[in-house]
Parts: sequence; C-alpha cells; structure tokens
Amino acid sequence: MKKIYILITLLTLLLVACNNQTENDEQEHEEVKGIQVDFELPKEAEVGESVSLQTTVTYGEDELVTDAEEMTFEYWNVEDEDNTVNVDATNHEDGTYSAEVTFEEPGTYEIYAHTTARDMHSMPKKSITINGEEAEHHDHESHDETESTEHEHEHQHGFEIKLNPLESITVNQEKDITVELTMDEEPYENARVRYEIILENKAEHDWVETEEVDTGKYVASYSFEDAGQVEMVVHVTDDTGLHEHEEFEFEIEE
Repeated sequence: MKKIYILITLLTLLLVACNNQTENDEQEHEEVKGIQVDFELPKEAEVGESVSLQTTVTYGEDELVTDAEEMTFEYWNVEDEDNTVNVDATNHEDGTYSAEVTFEEPGTYEIYAHTTARDMHSMPKKSITINGEEAEHHDHESHDETESTEHEHEHQHGFEIKLNPLESITVNQEKDITVELTMDEEPYENARVRYEIILENKAEHDWVETEEVDTGKYVASYSFEDAGQVEMVVHVTDDTGLHEHEEFEFEIEE
C-alpha cells in the first residue's frame, strides 16, 4: 500500500511539472511574437518616374496588421546622407501600406520603412538606383524646396547613442551588450532602450529589452545562435516623445 501511495505521489508531481513546462513554453512562444514588414521596392527607376513604396505588415505568423500606429518611409541619397526625407504611407486597411515618391536626381537611394505596431518597431531598409539626368525644376523649384524642407527628418539635436565595443563574440556565448545615451554630453536616463537584432538568412528579427544599470547606461544579455554578420538597431523612446535609433554591425565567430 505504501508503494502505491509513493507511486501516485510521484505521478502527481510529474503531471504538475509537465503542466508548468507547457505553460512556460506557451509564454515563451507568445513572447517571441513580433511584427514582420514585407517591403516591396523595384531595384531601378528613372528620374521623374513615380515609384511605388509598398509594405505588408503581419503580426506573428500570418495576422495582418490593419491598424499600424506608424508607417513612414524615410529616404536619402547615399551621397548626401544628412538630408533625409520622410513620407507618410497610406493605410489601405488590409495590412498593406503604400506611398508614391518621385526622385528628381539620379543616384542610389536608401529607404527605411519605419513601422510601429503592437508596441513594436521595425525598420527594414532597401535601396533603389535612379537612372537618368537631373530633372529641371523651372517655376516649381521654390515650391519643391519648401516641400522637401517640411519633410526632412531631423534627429534630436545633441542626442547620442554609443555602443560599447563588442569584440571576439562567438556562437552561444552569453554576452552583455551595453549602450550609453547622452544628451548634450550628459547621461540620458529613464529611456526605453531595445535592441533589434537582425541576423543573416533569418526572416524574423529578435527584440531585446535592456535595463538601465546606471545613469544613462543600458544593458541586455544575448546569446547568438549562428555565426555571421549581424545588424543591430538600437531603438530609444521615452515619455517625452523621443524616438531615436542607430544601426551597428558586427561579426559573430564560430
């Protein structure tokens, strides 16, 4: 009888442990959900030609996002990176967003598709080559200059994001990633800092929340599962309406 009692107790404990593990697995699965932005852009176009910028936004595996909080295209000529232009996209309320842009000068342009939805931010980047000769402005030149100035994207003056050096990072090595924020060379505190980690050949981006361990210093640990080139975007927001980001690249070794 005593053996039967012990057996029943062990089975009960095993069932409880399995249920707890299942709940933990479900929670982890929910936590890794993110937004995916499928950014469509032709590789080439001509000067003066209307170019369609289109995105399809999904959440999780296949849930269409019809109510993104932000969908803005930011573009610039690679020869003039300081002058960027922002264009708000039209929400078609079916998970797709689009805008029409005309490039007046030839060259290579890089374009971010800034997307905020479900309290997450994604910003895939693509490039396009514009062929032809510089378009003539004629009587509309002053109007075009004014319109461009109104859409120029300006980062917060005096704000800086500094990533502490990352050297000799290997696969499956738990690594502290630290950034320091300053405003006018003074530590910037009480911000929300997240790392968007973009790995080669991986469609989904990993999002990592940081903790402010000291005034203006934010840290999060992360373990890279694969070797190769990594792009990491540091996103910074706070209650004052600050919204800044900066890209960093580094290599993961075997």
